[in-house]
Amino acid sequence: MPRHAVISGAGIAGPALAHQLAARGWQTTVVERFPQRRDEGQNVDVRGSAREVVRRMGIEDDVRAANTGEIGMRFLDADGRPAATFPMNAPGQTDGPTAELEILRGELSRILIEHSRERTEYRFDCRIVDLVDDGERVAVTLDDGTALDADLVVIAEGLRSRSRRFVTSADVTDLGMYFAYVTIAREDSDEPWWDWQHVSESRAVHTRPDNLGTTRTILTFISEVRGLEDLHRDDQVAILRRTFADVGGAAPRILAALEDGAPLYFSAVGQVNAPVWSKGRIALLGDAAFCPATFGGGGTSLALIGAYVLAGELGSTDDLRTALANYERFMGAHVAASRTVHIGMLRRMNPRTRLGIRTLHGLARIVASPVVRTAMSVVGKTLVHVSADDLRLPDYPQVAVAEGGAR
Repeated sequence: MPRHAVISGAGIAGPALAHQLAARGWQTTVVERFPQRRDEGQNVDVRGSAREVVRRMGIEDDVRAANTGEIGMRFLDADGRPAATFPMNAPGQTDGPTAELEILRGELSRILIEHSRERTEYRFDCRIVDLVDDGERVAVTLDDGTALDADLVVIAEGLRSRSRRFVTSADVTDLGMYFAYVTIAREDSDEPWWDWQHVSESRAVHTRPDNLGTTRTILTFISEVRGLEDLHRDDQVAILRRTFADVGGAAPRILAALEDGAPLYFSAVGQVNAPVWSKGRIALLGDAAFCPATFGGGGTSLALIGAYVLAGELGSTDDLRTALANYERFMGAHVAASRTVHIGMLRRMNPRTRLGIRTLHGLARIVASPVVRTAMSVVGKTLVHVSADDLRLPDYPQVAVAEGGAR
């Protein structure tokens, strides 16, 4: 009888793990508290060794086919003109702010689910309410009144995971920065660039292309007030309207779209690195274990790598304790060596004054000049992601990838 893994979370890490465990002969069940797969979400990137994970999973062609089409990043001055431009590097070179594999979070989730669902049961609109680990099995109780029996439970939820408590307590470090992700109608004048408009008082407006015929936008600001992400949408829209009332460029268009009911995802930037990632037969994966608080989806690469390592270790031994220990050892060393985002860096990248913005743009122009293009890898890592470029992936026995594909 195959071993059974119950995975909580159908975002990126959960389906990636299900895909690879199912290919190794496991029975896999993914539970997700949302009523259906979540389509919302902005651009995320697949960087460094995560690209090799995608290749080994057999989904690289689908990921490339769903690329957003973004060709680079530009800082805009007060008049909306490019102050510094960072084109996407040629294939095979170290990524800058725009990765070679740039994809919407919802699109990557779709691809992972479509490649795993023939061998995985997905149960939406339910969540774990209790886990009882007797040392041999884990009894899983869901909020819809049903129960599951598992050899392993993996919590692959987000930064503010509620189920993380079954493994450990971990404080989320709020960095005081808020992101409002808004999907708006594409206009003919929209270009395939990630445009970053800095505004005084540590505010910013971002517009980015997608592959679905819309434009992805972000309003960001730094505040000493905590808990805004928990407010009702109407209150969040009111805060955004007040915060960006004096801002030009794309801001009025975004605010008007919000008034018309445009999709909004409002979040607070935070970090967590749980002190332990497993307890008995229950493990943590992805943001629930090691959210790096990066801008641009750097946690996606960590989630893909973590899923690959966890599945590989579980497929290499029948000793669950050894597999989880090896997973923690490998990923722990990588996460510990990765760049840590802190509020000071966020403030430097989002200056409070016009002088600070002009200084940042001046430095960016120097870095973006042809003479120092080799510094692009440093800029990319500083701005948007935790590096996975130098990570050597473990080699695990080859397995047949799960069937399925994008439609």
